Amino acid sequence: MTRRFLFVLGSARLDGNTELLARRAAEQLPPDVEQEWIRLADHPLPDFLDIRHDGIVRPVQPADNDTVRQLLDATLAATDIVIASPVYWYSLSGLTKRYLDYWSDWLRVPGADFKATMADRTLWGVSVLAEEEEAVADPLIGTLNNSAAYMKMRFGGVLLGNGSGRGDVLKDSRALSRAKTFFAREADLARFPHETGD
Repeated sequence: MTRRFLFVLGSARLDGNTELLARRAAEQLPPDVEQEWIRLADHPLPDFLDIRHDGIVRPVQPADNDTVRQLLDATLAATDIVIASPVYWYSLSGLTKRYLDYWSDWLRVPGADFKATMADRTLWGVSVLAEEEEAVADPLIGTLNNSAAYMKMRFGGVLLGNGSGRGDVLKDSRALSRAKTFFAREADLARFPHETGD
């Protein structure tokens, strides 16, 4: 299967530091690797309603909403999903979290076989934070790792950069160096922390 990368941009800011770092990493992908970029701010999802335990039986109908259908189709078509979210309050942005919340709904879309389709595909992260200490991003990294583990996906880790003002990450030589080889790494099957002993 030809590799197809879906870059999910979760920043509320256009051309923010996280997107700049993601694009630097994407430049290193071979030319035959397909890329699709979706800016969540341009494709707002409706409020997510979790009705799994309400006794309500309703088939999920992504076709009723063009944005939901577009994101579902793009996610299913990707071999590699890159969550590009800045660190907002020590975790993912609200836009990104809402996208991941919809994964719960897509598990029940008739005919989508979402969990089976996602299994063994790869989840990556790219994030920029204003703090010098990268451990501040641990909650974001944990969210992505655990999401991948639940879905039986591979997890390629998170490419981290530093910056606050517009374009600051382009001064982070360490992040730019890591971006050159980030997607070339072999991604291991994701494990929950209790499965790895961490």
